[in-house]
Amino acid sequence: MEETPVLSLSQVSKAFGAVRAVREVTLELRAGETHALAGENGAGKSTLVKILSGVHRPDSGQILLDGRPVEFAGPADAQEAGVAVIYQEPTLFPDLSVMENIFMGRQPRRRLGLDRRAMRASAAELFGRLGVHLDPDRPARGLSIADQQLVEIAKALSRRARVLVMDEPTAALSGQEVARLFGVAGTLREQGAALLFISHRLEEIFALCQRVTTLRDGALVASDPIAGLTPDDLVRRMVGRELAALFPKQDSTAGEVALRVRRLTREGVFTDVSFEVRHGEIVALAGLVGAGRSEVARAVFGIDRWDAGGVEVDGRPLRPASPTAAMAAGLALVPEDRRQQGLVMDLSIERNIGLTGLSALRRGPLISRPAERERARDWAVRLRLKFARLSDPVNVLSGGNQQKVVLAKWLARAPSVLIVDEPTRGIDVGTKAEVHRLLSELAASGVAVLMISSELPEVLGMADRVLVMHEGRLVAELDRAEASEERVMAAATGRSAP
Repeated sequence: MEETPVLSLSQVSKAFGAVRAVREVTLELRAGETHALAGENGAGKSTLVKILSGVHRPDSGQILLDGRPVEFAGPADAQEAGVAVIYQEPTLFPDLSVMENIFMGRQPRRRLGLDRRAMRASAAELFGRLGVHLDPDRPARGLSIADQQLVEIAKALSRRARVLVMDEPTAALSGQEVARLFGVAGTLREQGAALLFISHRLEEIFALCQRVTTLRDGALVASDPIAGLTPDDLVRRMVGRELAALFPKQDSTAGEVALRVRRLTREGVFTDVSFEVRHGEIVALAGLVGAGRSEVARAVFGIDRWDAGGVEVDGRPLRPASPTAAMAAGLALVPEDRRQQGLVMDLSIERNIGLTGLSALRRGPLISRPAERERARDWAVRLRLKFARLSDPVNVLSGGNQQKVVLAKWLARAPSVLIVDEPTRGIDVGTKAEVHRLLSELAASGVAVLMISSELPEVLGMADRVLVMHEGRLVAELDRAEASEERVMAAATGRSAP
C-alpha cells in the first residue's frame, strides 16, 4: 500500500441546524485496501459518504486527494477526482434502459447521435466482469432490488474510479451474488483501487476488509486493523454498550392454524406452493434471490393475482387479488422495499403510521389530527423510535427507524398474521436486535409471523420452522432443531441435504 492515502478526511465536521451529524472525523483511504465504516443508523456514516462524494460540503476540516487539499463543489467534482459511490438505495431512472442508466451523462456518441452499439457492448462487458446476465436493453422499471444494485455497481465500475465507496451494496443480494461482488472488490483492490465498504453485516466486514473505522453519534470512536478485533469488540464500539442477544427468541406454543396456503400457483413465477403458519410461531421462508419468496407473499396479500390454489386465514377463504380483503381478514405485509412500497417518503411520521387505520381516526368527514398524533406517539414509544418531531417527514429518519415506522403502521391494526419481507435489510446491529425482539414478542402474544429473509443467521436464530424455496417451488420444510446453514443452502441451491 502507498504511504499517502488516495483520499482522506481530516477533522471534518458537518451540522444540519442544531444536529451535529459529523464531529471532527478523520478517515484515510489507501490504495489496495478495503476500509470498513461501521456504526449504527444515525452514527454519521451516510453524511460522511455524502461529503466524500461532493453532495455535502464540510463545515470545517479538509478533504485531501493524494495528500493535497481539494474542495468538491458537487458530485461532478468528486466523480472527476475518481470517487464513485454505490448508495444503499438504488437511484435509477426507471423509464430508461439498463445501459442508459449505466452511462447517463457519458453516453458514447456518433456524428448522428448516440452510439448504442458501443454502449451495449460496454454494458455487456461490465456485466461479464460481475458474472451476471442482465439485458442492457431492458428498462430499469421492474428490476428486482438485487438487479438494481448490480446496475449501480456496473455504473460505478464504468467510471474507472480510484476510490469506490460501497454503501450497503450487498443488502439485497443472495449469498452467491455477495461472493461474486467480493471477487470483483478483490480484483479492484489488487489493481490499486481504494475501497470504502459500509455494511451492517459484521461477517462481511471481517471477510472483506483490512481496516475498520467506527463512528458513534457522529464522532470517531476508533480506526484499527481488522486483525486482532472480534465481532463483539466491534459491536461494543458501535453501540457503546454490551449488546443483548441478537436473536432474543422467546419460547411460545404454536396454536391453531392462522394462515393456510394450498397449492398456490402463479404461472412462470411459482408453482404448487403449500404451507401453514400457526398462531404463536415464526415461520421463515428462505431461498436465494429470485426463488419466488417475495412473489408468494405478494400473492398471499392480494397484490398479485394467483392462477390456481387458495389461501385461508383462520379457516376462512381469502378473496384473491384484494389487499383490502387481506387487511380485513387480519393480514399485514411489511414489504422488502420500505422506501418504494412501505412508506410515503414526503409525508410525516405520524401520517405514515396512521395510513392503515384512517377509518379509526376519522371524526365525521375529517381525520382527527390529535387522534392521529396520539396513535403515532404510542407506537413510537413501543418501538423505541428515534425522531425529532412526529410532524417531520419520514425521509429524514435513518433506515432502521424508517423500518420501525412501517412496522408501526401495520402493528397498529393488531394483525393476526404478520408477513415481513427482509425485516432487517440495511439496518444496524442494535436495531436488528430490537426488531428481532419485537417479532419474538409478537409471536409469544399469539401473532402468526411469516418472515422472508436472505440472512441465514436470522433465519436460524428466529424461526420455529424453515421453509425453503428453489426456482419457484417449495422444496424443504425443516424444524428449528434440524435446520442448519448446510441444510438450508443445500435445499436453496437444489442439492440434497448433507
